[in-house]
Amino acid sequence: MGTFTMPSLGADMEAGTLVEWLRKAGDEVRRGDIVAVVETEKGAIEVEIFEDGRIEHLLVEAGAKVPVGTPLALVAGKGGGAPVEVQPPPAARAPSPPPVAAVPQPPPGAVAPASGAAVRASPAARRAAREKGIDLAGVTGTGPGGAVVRRDVAEARIPAPEQRGGAADLTQMRRAIAAAMARSKREIPHYYLTHSFDVTASVEAVDEYNASQPPQDRILLGALLIKAVALALHDYPEFNGFYDQGFRPSEAIHVGVAIAIRGGGLAAPAIHDADRLALPELMSRMRDLIARVRAGKFRSSEISDPTVTVSSLGDRGVETLLPIIYPPQVAIIGFGTPAPRPWIVENRVGIRSAVTVSLGADHRVSDGHKGALLLQRIAHLLESPREL
Repeated sequence: MGTFTMPSLGADMEAGTLVEWLRKAGDEVRRGDIVAVVETEKGAIEVEIFEDGRIEHLLVEAGAKVPVGTPLALVAGKGGGAPVEVQPPPAARAPSPPPVAAVPQPPPGAVAPASGAAVRASPAARRAAREKGIDLAGVTGTGPGGAVVRRDVAEARIPAPEQRGGAADLTQMRRAIAAAMARSKREIPHYYLTHSFDVTASVEAVDEYNASQPPQDRILLGALLIKAVALALHDYPEFNGFYDQGFRPSEAIHVGVAIAIRGGGLAAPAIHDADRLALPELMSRMRDLIARVRAGKFRSSEISDPTVTVSSLGDRGVETLLPIIYPPQVAIIGFGTPAPRPWIVENRVGIRSAVTVSLGADHRVSDGHKGALLLQRIAHLLESPREL
């Protein structure tokens, strides 16, 4: 009998709370079906299954907080015969710890458990609590089985921020981000390169395309930046993959896009196979991803398997950023704000749209020579947007 386990939804995740089962024992499932909602520091994540089969038994009840790798359900192979392993992608896997006991549901009207225990709450309630800075452990639930619902959070009192050394206490998400970035800087020998180049041709190509499109179908320069990075990685695969007791290059190019979450925090879910997407389709996926992440909704496959990350602060007026690699990835690429600059073209000074791209890379896998060639390839593609 195969097992469906608590996936690792990022290098900073050690455990997650099973908020809700979307399928029950006996249900047939297909690869890509969303079967559960898991709460992490980054929000409520819809967890997909990665093989066809039938759910035989649910091992953990909603409300339980369990470590990464814990068996959540038993799944039989398609047709009910052979067992099937329904593990997340390799980048998301972690060793399986022993199963934990399910948390029983409280009776209707029960007060939420003390701080540190599992709190039954809807995803909407959890998002609202994060936005208002409310500890769900202190909120009485009026939903099914005593679960906290959004209405309960709306009626709860907002506590004064706890002061430590004169500053407000960090949120769980900030703690998780800090832990992952501290690990990255501690364990990964970073090196950084920056390169400025002319993107006037790309800006003009975007303007020309958008002139004939309705607003909902227009594209942004950001789509071209992601496509250029994805195509450049074909030539320099040492920047696309994972380092875990050695480098594992990835044949697929899944570009993680750094997105700010409302209320604070950051996530970098993947646009899968970004190198194969036409620009309009890539832009459509960007819009969908940004809207869902900012609403606190994204899927396990988007979080668990980016092979490289792109971060852009182009809308914030930043000229250059030096981002930190998100482990177990081995590279991250940052774009500053495209802006008019004096530029020499054919021995004459003119005004051109220019941008600075930066590369943070893992010196265990690549070096500055190859990093410089990667940046030059990205620049060439954006200077010749017809190649995108």
